[in-house]
Amino acid sequence: MSLPDNAVRFVDKKTVKKMVSYSPQHIDRLEKAGRFPKRVKLGPGRVAWVLSEIEAWIEALIAERDVRVASSTW
Repeated sequence: MSLPDNAVRFVDKKTVKKMVSYSPQHIDRLEKAGRFPKRVKLGPGRVAWVLSEIEAWIEALIAERDVRVASSTW
């Protein structure tokens, strides 16, 4: 059974850590500071993140980098 293209997909902390190369502690700090997507509580002791939100966050970092590079003077 395949999911529709617009289905919400969740990723666990281990996957998020691999995607962004941050420690779990740093992910927690960024999230608490409002600088990282919020987790979703799936059940007792189980949380995940929305994959599309993590991907959008990564894209925003890349776009921010590109703006900084384009506006810097050599």
